[in-house]
Amino acid sequence: MPSLAISLDDVRDAAERLRGVANRTPVHTSRTLNMLSGREVWLKCENFQRGGSFKFRGAYNAISRLGPAQRARGVVAFSSGNHAQGVALAAQLLGVPAVICMPDDAPPVKLAATRGYGAEVQIFERATVDRDSFARAIAEERGMTVIPPYDHPQIIAGQGTVALELLEQVDVLDALVIPVGGGGLIGGCAVAAKGLRPEIRIFGVETEGADDVRQSLERGERVTIAPPATVADGIRTTAPGHLTFPIIQQLVEQVLVVSDAAVLDALRFILLRLKLVAEPTGAVGLAAVLGGLLPPECRRVGVVLCGGNSDPMLLARLWEG
Repeated sequence: MPSLAISLDDVRDAAERLRGVANRTPVHTSRTLNMLSGREVWLKCENFQRGGSFKFRGAYNAISRLGPAQRARGVVAFSSGNHAQGVALAAQLLGVPAVICMPDDAPPVKLAATRGYGAEVQIFERATVDRDSFARAIAEERGMTVIPPYDHPQIIAGQGTVALELLEQVDVLDALVIPVGGGGLIGGCAVAAKGLRPEIRIFGVETEGADDVRQSLERGERVTIAPPATVADGIRTTAPGHLTFPIIQQLVEQVLVVSDAAVLDALRFILLRLKLVAEPTGAVGLAAVLGGLLPPECRRVGVVLCGGNSDPMLLARLWEG
């Protein structure tokens, strides 16, 4: 098996760097949820993380390691929202200038929050512009360092601290269920979880039409799809990462696929029954659990509720009709 981009030690090192900076997010349980799903479910609530999602972990881990000259010149990131906010906030805390490249369809609430953290925002057209090239052109022109959303060892290691914490908080889990975009979160969590408990089972979840990782696993190579239209804006990636895909191949048992309708139903459940604010991407994992997609022997399940930066207009539309 090829060596992976990170190890359990890298995740532990990231946890030390984040200690006292990132929030140790709570774990939420619900008897109603357990009854409906037929399992014992623990939600790792990264909607309570700084910046509203797990993305702050990786961003801070990466930016905090830059040398003085790199910090002075600043950082560039590209993101539809949560990585944008994570980088903007981490850069603000570390006194580093930040330029964030965001697509023209980014949720307004995430756009406003990114600017609110003091970052300069550059807008690009998602349908016609390659975001990586757009950001790297700015980085080259200004001498800045690119902080990618997932395909970076320090980003992956930072995201893995989610699972490291969860397995300290709940020690009886059979499986982890994690949304999949580019693979940074599930990659880091899989390395951490399997490093601590080799027997634990890891499941990713994507939405219909945005299942580039599922297709890639079936083909045995990275597959690129057209920019997907899905309500879960945090997983609108077109291909898994070069670094994250080998981790997923080795450590993730299966990538499950749910509909947008199932995601919205799960989001309503989170809001009404659990009294939590989540974004659609944060509800993806729970949609798979409520939909009965996990193997029946997975009785004790940890689900990463990855973010809470929901568009108020979307929340209003949940109750229409």
